[in-house]
Amino acid sequence: MSCQGCARKAWVAVLVLGWMIPGFVLPAAAQKQAEVKNMNLVGYSDLQGRSSYQPSIHKQGNRWIAYIGHHGGSAMNPITGKMEDNGTSIVDVTDPKQPKYLAHIPGDPRVPGPGETGGAQMTRLCDGAELPHANKSKVYLLRTKGTDAHEMWDVTDPAHPNRLTVILSGLVDTHKSWWECDSGIALLVSGKPGWRAKRMMQVYDLSDPSEPVFIRDFGLPGQQPGSTGFQPSDMHGAISTGPKGNRVYAGYGTSKGGVIEIIDREKLLKGPKDPTEANLMYPVVGRLDLPEEAGAHTTYPLMGMDLPEFAKNGAQGKHDFLAVVGETTDNECHAPRQLLRMFDITTESRILGVSTWTVPEASGNFCTRGGRFGTHSSNESMTPIYYKRVIFLAHFNAGLRAIDIRDPYNPKEIAYYIPAINDNTDKRCVGTGADQKCKIAIQTNNVEVDDRGYIYIVDRANTGMHILELTGDARKVANLP
Repeated sequence: MSCQGCARKAWVAVLVLGWMIPGFVLPAAAQKQAEVKNMNLVGYSDLQGRSSYQPSIHKQGNRWIAYIGHHGGSAMNPITGKMEDNGTSIVDVTDPKQPKYLAHIPGDPRVPGPGETGGAQMTRLCDGAELPHANKSKVYLLRTKGTDAHEMWDVTDPAHPNRLTVILSGLVDTHKSWWECDSGIALLVSGKPGWRAKRMMQVYDLSDPSEPVFIRDFGLPGQQPGSTGFQPSDMHGAISTGPKGNRVYAGYGTSKGGVIEIIDREKLLKGPKDPTEANLMYPVVGRLDLPEEAGAHTTYPLMGMDLPEFAKNGAQGKHDFLAVVGETTDNECHAPRQLLRMFDITTESRILGVSTWTVPEASGNFCTRGGRFGTHSSNESMTPIYYKRVIFLAHFNAGLRAIDIRDPYNPKEIAYYIPAINDNTDKRCVGTGADQKCKIAIQTNNVEVDDRGYIYIVDRANTGMHILELTGDARKVANLP
C-alpha cells in the first residue's frame, strides 16, 4: 500500500510546478468538493489516515462507540507517538458532530505483493449482558488479526482495550465474520489449512467469550479437504437471523462466480459435522449460482416485506427478499461492474431475481475519475429506522448511495454523498511501468447505520470516516424519530 503522504506530495508538486508528473493524472475536479443530494455531513474523523474496512457502531451505556477495522498498512498513532500497523480504530461518536478518537489496536503488518494482507479488517460487538454465559458487566469485541487469527477483546473501557483470548490462529486468511449476541454463535470466515478454499466458514460458540467452543467447519461442496474437480468460489461472509429466524444467508465469490446459500441454522449447528459433500449440503434449503460476472459480497435479508401494489392479491402482498451486493475489484471499469441485485426468496428453493440497481456511469463520468466504480457493500444493521425501507450502498468513487427499497421490484435512489478528497486520500493506478497512470480518488468502502439514524461511511483510500444524516424528501422515506 502507498504511504499516507504520497498522494498529497504528488498533488502539491503538480500545483507548485505547474506541470504533469509522468504517469500521474490530476483527479476529477468534482472530487475537490463533496457532491450531495438529500444528505448532510454531521461529523468527521480522519481515522489517523488509515485505509478502512468494516465500521461497527455500538451503544455502551449512554455512549455510542464506533469500532473500525482497517486494511493492511501503517500510520502514526498520535496517542502513543508510535508508527503502528493498521488495526482497529475506536472512536467515541456520542456527539456525532465531534467524534473523539479513543484508541487504536494495532493489527498485522502488510505483506508486500498482491492481495489483502495485514491489518484487522473485521469488527463485531456484543454486550456481556446479552450473551448467555458472559460476564454481564463487560463489552466484547470480536475481530480478525491480519489473515492469521480471530481474537476476542474486552472493550468495556473503549479507551483501554484488553485482549481476552485468541480464538484460533495459524489460518491462511480471514474475513467478514458474524456474531449473534443473543446466542453467542459466531460464523467466522477463515482459511483453514487443508481446505481447498482460501475462505470458508468455521462455526464457534462464543457465548462465553473467554472460552471459545468449536462447533464445525462449513463451505460449498468441492471446497472440503480431499475433494477434487471444480473448486467453487471462496466464502465472503454470512448474515444470520439468529435462533428466532433460523436462517443463515451466505455469499461466495465477491466479484465473480457468485453463489448464494440459504442455510437452516439449526441443521447447521446440530447436523452431522464431518465435512463430507452430503453433510455440507444437508443444512442448505436454497442455493443460486449467479452468472460469472456477478459476485455476492453482502447478503442482506429483508423478511416479510409488505407490497402495497399486491395488497389485494392475498399472499402476494407480503414476500421475503434478499439484497445481494457484489464487490467491484478493478480500477477504472476494466472489468464487470458490480450491482445491487434484489432476489425474491419467499420460496427458498426457487430463488428469483426481481431487480437490479447501479449508479449511472454518465451521471458523474465515474469510469474516468480513478479507482473503483461499482458497489462494494451495504449496511448490515436492521434498525427499524431503515429496515425494509432504505438500504445504503458503498459505491467506491460514487460515494454513498441511499436507495428506497419499499418496492423491491423498483429500487430508487433518494440521496447520495460523495466525500471530497483530502490530504490523506491515496492514489489509485492502472497499468504498469511506463504505462502506469494514477489518480487520486474517493473510495467509499463500507457503510453502517446506528439506532439514532446516523450513517457512517469509511474510505479505502485513507480519506477517513464521514458521519451523515438524511435530509429533505429522503428523510420522509425513513422511519426517523
